[in-house]
Amino acid sequence: MAKTKRGRALWNTPSRGRGTCPVCSTKRIKLLYTANKSDGTALKVCKRCQNADPARVDAAAI
Repeated sequence: MAKTKRGRALWNTPSRGRGTCPVCSTKRIKLLYTANKSDGTALKVCKRCQNADPARVDAAAI
């Protein structure tokens, strides 16, 4: 894959895929991963929080 094409899909997402992670509250970080709450709601989280324990994900504010 050419280097000019890497991450190109992020250009079409709002804010280039960046935002504030609802689990760790880190600002301006890429939210590329999905974590599911116990009630079935899906959250977009950062790379560090993709494997967070379910209790932290459930406590996250949207």
